[in-house]
Amino acid sequence: MGSPASIELIQRSVELFRHSKHSIALTGAGISTPSGIPDFRSQGSGLWTKFDPFTVASLSAFRYHPLEVLEWVRPLVGKIVSAEPNPAHTALARLEQAGRLAGVITQNIDGLHQKAGSKCVFEIHGNLRSATCTSCYRKAATDQLIQPFVECGSVPHCPSCGGLLKPDIVLFGEQLPHDVVQGAEKLLEGCDLVLIAGSSLEVTPAASMPINALNHGAKLIIVNNDPTYLDERADLTFHMDVIDVLPRLADEVLNG
Repeated sequence: MGSPASIELIQRSVELFRHSKHSIALTGAGISTPSGIPDFRSQGSGLWTKFDPFTVASLSAFRYHPLEVLEWVRPLVGKIVSAEPNPAHTALARLEQAGRLAGVITQNIDGLHQKAGSKCVFEIHGNLRSATCTSCYRKAATDQLIQPFVECGSVPHCPSCGGLLKPDIVLFGEQLPHDVVQGAEKLLEGCDLVLIAGSSLEVTPAASMPINALNHGAKLIIVNNDPTYLDERADLTFHMDVIDVLPRLADEVLNG
């Protein structure tokens, strides 16, 4: 992080933040891997290099084999509920609290942005805090259901009718939550700086969300270990781990 090139990139990023009036962050799995949550697409370690997502994490798989899907996701849920925010999450929360970041749009379902202190968070792929009954479609809070599920494999059932509960996370083949997407798009309206952190930008529609803002002149900073399709449109690109960039960036923006 101390090389002349990286120091220069940090300083140029700081200038973009200081001139911005409405900046937002779009985050992906890469911001949570330092917290011990595996990502999905990294070569060799990503979950989708080991499992077929349409077999274990699709809406059709849940409809026909819900217990198998729940059993597959159980270890991941265990990692998520025990995870703590890392300095990259905290950096974004600090920027928001200081008025330097309008909010976060995240592809993650782990709730770590909120745990870190971020207030304006749009979880476009859902979260584990609630579940929907597959029979009566009522929603239920999961705070009392997650630990028995993780520890014993207890299948969550609707407190109203006894039907099977599906966690409110977006599976393959399932539509994104309409209200959340609308909120995210509203956050992007008039945005003059987009910070993409830890996202491969391979999953639509999240991957295309920044395009409108860029077409209207917004600046773009990308912090991701691997290249993305938007690198060529970025003003600044860090092919580095978010945990090595975001804390330093926040320090410089807020204290430099």
